[in-house]
Amino acid sequence: MMIQYSIEELHQLLQLNDFDSKMYYDELFQEAEFQQKKLNAFVTITKEKAYKDLKKADFISLLSGIPYVLKDNYNTKGIRTTASSLMLEDYIPIYNAHVVDLLNQQGSCLIGKSSMDELAMGGTNQSALTGIVYNPWDRTRIAGGSSGGSAALVASGVVPFALGSDTGDSIRKPAGYCGVVGFKPTWGRISRYGLIPYASSLDHVGAFTRNVRDMAIVIETLAGHDEKDMTSSIREVPHYLENLNDNIKGLKIGVLKSISDEIIDIEVKENFDSIICKLQGLGAVVEDITMPSNLMKAILPTYTIIANAEATSNHACLDGIKYGNRQDGETIDEIILHSRTHGFSHYIKRRFILGNLALATENQERMFKKAQKVRRLIVEELNRIYEDYDVILTPNGRGIAPKVNEIVNNYLYDDHVILESHLCLANLAGLPALSLPSGFVDGMPISVHLMGRIFEEQTVFNVAYALENILDFKNQYSREG
Repeated sequence: MMIQYSIEELHQLLQLNDFDSKMYYDELFQEAEFQQKKLNAFVTITKEKAYKDLKKADFISLLSGIPYVLKDNYNTKGIRTTASSLMLEDYIPIYNAHVVDLLNQQGSCLIGKSSMDELAMGGTNQSALTGIVYNPWDRTRIAGGSSGGSAALVASGVVPFALGSDTGDSIRKPAGYCGVVGFKPTWGRISRYGLIPYASSLDHVGAFTRNVRDMAIVIETLAGHDEKDMTSSIREVPHYLENLNDNIKGLKIGVLKSISDEIIDIEVKENFDSIICKLQGLGAVVEDITMPSNLMKAILPTYTIIANAEATSNHACLDGIKYGNRQDGETIDEIILHSRTHGFSHYIKRRFILGNLALATENQERMFKKAQKVRRLIVEELNRIYEDYDVILTPNGRGIAPKVNEIVNNYLYDDHVILESHLCLANLAGLPALSLPSGFVDGMPISVHLMGRIFEEQTVFNVAYALENILDFKNQYSREG
């Protein structure tokens, strides 16, 4: 097994005259092929592209020459981009996503496109065109989704960072299952141009790394206004890495009891309580907070209606005529019917049915518009909390990654819905949020979740950095051979 480096460690090595970067990449691709046989995490390995990128790298910037992976819903010019859907099985974009261009400018080296739930709709990677992705800590368990491939490849040590997308928890949940740092910034902080969408008002570009410093590097590189994305923020981007520090004395952290009280696993509960004690030991003011139970129960249905309605609208163009895998038919209507029937899994079709139902003229008032109103109530309640608190702390979920055979119809659990679905609060409100490894249960990683005010990514980074320094789980990766 090759030695696994953080971004900063590898950057220092690449600057050495006697470091053979070509040999390093030769070993890296051997490791990638080895991990692919174990994890099934790649859709495409882009070996030729990586070596071309490496030749252009000057190793001056922190990301120059650094290998990375893209979730397969980011457009890559001349490289197949499937979004793990049969409908886009042969789609080769003619342009790059904005973040891909930014990484190209930095001299980063793309080594592959990672597996995901079909069209990013799911949390298990079960619906991926290439099959389920396995957890590098235990291959009988899932890596999570929808960005499961990216999470698994960072956790296995193949790359120091990978990009994902997060619409409900699609970066943070698999990050927790795989024992790595997962982060999404404020909605609009990073351009979504060239990202195949799920739900536009909820979609976020984000990343996976094995430590908080690396995450600050990646997000600072990607953040900023993009004239091709009218929803991208014009706010100046702070120097996240330069401003990173572990002094959180006096910061007010609210523990959302509506979530933490639902933890049923004793070891997970003990770990979460220990995190609270450690934060207090660092000088933070940690207090219990609550949200009204009716709003907590409304989180999942509100998210489900809005997400699927927007997805239905966004993917109406995947009809076999404008885009997508075309099937034969005598008329235009038949071509569309046959193409969409053939191109989407049953799971995706069910989501489109729900989205169409919510958008139907006779249902809009009592479904889609009502969900938007409830979303506003949820956001207002969160804003009320943030008047008094800097960060909200919750568990990252119920516990360790489920077994593959525990998944039924792409659903993980029917009970403890609030505990499992609360991460989408950060998407409904567009808040910066981070999943941080906090320990192990039965040899599997578990995490906590930190959520800050809009555009206060730095505060979230600093709290995570302070915790990471005393927990000492940074730079971990699965050593299962």
